[in-house]
Amino acid sequence: MPADLQRVRKPNELGDFLRTRRAALSPEDAGITTWGTRRVPGLRREELAQLAGISVNYYTRLEQGQSTNASDAIIEALARALNLDDAERAHLHTLARPVATKRPRGARTETPTAGALALVASMSSVPVLLLGRRNDVLAWNPLGHTLLAGHLDPSAPERPETRPNQMRLLFLDPHIRELYRNWDEEAALAVASLRYTAAQHPDDRLLAELIGDLSINSPEFARLWAKHDVRLCSSGTKRLHHPEVGDLDLHYEVLHLPDSNGQRLLTHTPAEGATAVADALSLLHRRLPRPS
Repeated sequence: MPADLQRVRKPNELGDFLRTRRAALSPEDAGITTWGTRRVPGLRREELAQLAGISVNYYTRLEQGQSTNASDAIIEALARALNLDDAERAHLHTLARPVATKRPRGARTETPTAGALALVASMSSVPVLLLGRRNDVLAWNPLGHTLLAGHLDPSAPERPETRPNQMRLLFLDPHIRELYRNWDEEAALAVASLRYTAAQHPDDRLLAELIGDLSINSPEFARLWAKHDVRLCSSGTKRLHHPEVGDLDLHYEVLHLPDSNGQRLLTHTPAEGATAVADALSLLHRRLPRPS
């Protein structure tokens, strides 16, 4: 193998994931009858190995990061024993079977395509953000800006050096913290989604730096990152408290752009029949500065 190729994975990510999932699964949920007081939460190693049909010694090697060639059958057996959902199962496969990739080098700044920018601009009545793989805000339309980050420079996404990052805003910007009525849930979901992305791109230096900076500067991020939860966020509800129009419950959709290496549109719309929310968005839209 050439010198610039290696198996890239953060130290024992697989072991961390297995331990956290094992600790989160109670014996009762796994169908195991227990007696007396247990010293540790969740399943013991030998219990999980028995459920998955593998030896305790082999499972221990997996959890300690000493084996990187587990078969698909073993990975699936562990996923079933741990009651993993689809996102967690895909994450387990990624961690257990790392691929040879190039050593991290100089990071490449993400650039939105002209077509993506035109699409964002055309959606004038819907709050829209164009996000990069690392959750950098590559573009937003005026309504998206005033809804989600009105205290920031509207032109900030146009320059890589001033481009906002959604994760940094969520954990480090007090205005954004106040925007979300359910900040704890929003933060947990964001970190779980970032976990999934980070495993898919282990050679992304800028993504690793983002995770490191947040771990140092935000105790809440560090705590959530250590839980090793994994989620895919494609749709749901954002519960906001906007300083101008009050409480808003908005349905969001994440639309991945083809051949964009992780770039995606984040749209926000009122639920069907939510007249008050629709009226509030219309009011924000009417207050926007008009092009001269």
